Amino acid sequence: MSSQATPTITIPGTTSHTLAPRRDGEGELRYLKAGRGAPLVLLHTVRTQAEHFRSLIPLVSDRYTVYALDLPGMGYSAIVPGASYDEPAMRAGVERLLDELDLRDATLLGESMGAVLAVTAAADRPERVRRVVAVNAYDFRGGVARSSLLARAVVTGALAPGIGPVVAGIEPKPALRKILQGGLVDKGALKDDYLDELLQVGTRPGYAAVARGVYQALPSLIAARARYRDVAAPVHLVYGERDWSRTSDREANRSLLPDAEFTQVPGAGHFIAVERPDVLAELLNAHAPAA
Repeated sequence: MSSQATPTITIPGTTSHTLAPRRDGEGELRYLKAGRGAPLVLLHTVRTQAEHFRSLIPLVSDRYTVYALDLPGMGYSAIVPGASYDEPAMRAGVERLLDELDLRDATLLGESMGAVLAVTAAADRPERVRRVVAVNAYDFRGGVARSSLLARAVVTGALAPGIGPVVAGIEPKPALRKILQGGLVDKGALKDDYLDELLQVGTRPGYAAVARGVYQALPSLIAARARYRDVAAPVHLVYGERDWSRTSDREANRSLLPDAEFTQVPGAGHFIAVERPDVLAELLNAHAPAA
């Protein structure tokens, strides 16, 4: 693993693995693996990691072989000095997983930033991807800054010249809790042990630069919508009723993906995998390939 720290959360039935660093400078990538069946790749949100899917994995691992990836620089994947965290660089990490493990007939489920990457990776790798579930795609202006005044202040500070790196490296537990709860209707769905895990990851050397780089990359996630029409696989768009996206944002994506299925989850916010993993499990299991 790329850090001396070890995860504080154990997900029953999962094992931790890594993709080795590449000569082109791409660092080690960590992923969790569980279950049996056709491959299901899970792609997490901004400022989280593979454990974001701790409640979903057990609900689908009897129908799928699950691969939950720590995106480049996040979770316990390597932090490479000077690395880019824009959409093409993040997508390259997803495609490394698909290619190096030779995954075929894969379902990609991503939430938030991961939703954008699921769609664009499917556009790049049509021979490997059979279906995409894009949950609360983070491809609109404002992003997490829409959740609360505190989130807006933190993101603005992290992006500011001069003080940005300092702000990005300061994460008091109450502040991080408040920001993440801004993506939940059921505030109690954010468990304390998961919050502690995220805070531990945030102390990794160089993580402040990753956090700032991800915030700076939001325009590239918006620009990636130009690739949506290139997807050949079936797409299912899923939105929480109280997600940060607006109706106009959702309808804009439906116009880009006119054949996509669409589900709006009542009483859910941005982090559906945390708040309503049962809904996502039902959608996934209903479309699982026959054994």
